[in-house]
Amino acid sequence: MSTSAETAGVSRRLPGDLAMWFFILAELSVFALLILAFTVAQVLHPQMFSEGRQLLDRSTGLAMTLSLLTAGLFAALAQEKVRQDRPRRAALLLCGALLLACGYVAIKLTEYAHLLANGLGMEHNTFFTLYWILTAFHFLHVLLGMVILAWLAEGCRRRRYGTRQSSGLESGVLYWHMVDLVWVLLFPVVYILG
Repeated sequence: MSTSAETAGVSRRLPGDLAMWFFILAELSVFALLILAFTVAQVLHPQMFSEGRQLLDRSTGLAMTLSLLTAGLFAALAQEKVRQDRPRRAALLLCGALLLACGYVAIKLTEYAHLLANGLGMEHNTFFTLYWILTAFHFLHVLLGMVILAWLAEGCRRRRYGTRQSSGLESGVLYWHMVDLVWVLLFPVVYILG
């Protein structure tokens, strides 16, 4: 018995490659464990975590959130442009996403430099140990995401992706959305919630 979607010629499938989904689930599991460790440590040391949060700039965290989410929007729009057979427009959108990701990197490096200049390194206390582990691990994922965005932009420029052949593009955009999702969780946990 066929469904109406199959009858209409539309196939239902997960976007991207199955291997990327497994990779994303594995990475999300690691982040979940790190966030759980942060939360448990916060319960054990509420005063230390409250004082540590006061030393972070929430507006910086918000700026990083907006840059990553906007980059994610650009990546999603690029994927839609490929579906519309407009790969050159998609390449421009992916370059825009890459520039926004560069903004995140610049803000994060500035924040790291400020914290280090004030003696708030990894060994300062439990809050900052976990802060550095969580945010640096995420930072590495952002850097990999930027390489992927650049690769996808070049692929679109060379018309490597089309309406029928876009699994690689979908996988790359999925990865970037994982980076967004993790930061959307990290920002309130690390910068706001007490």
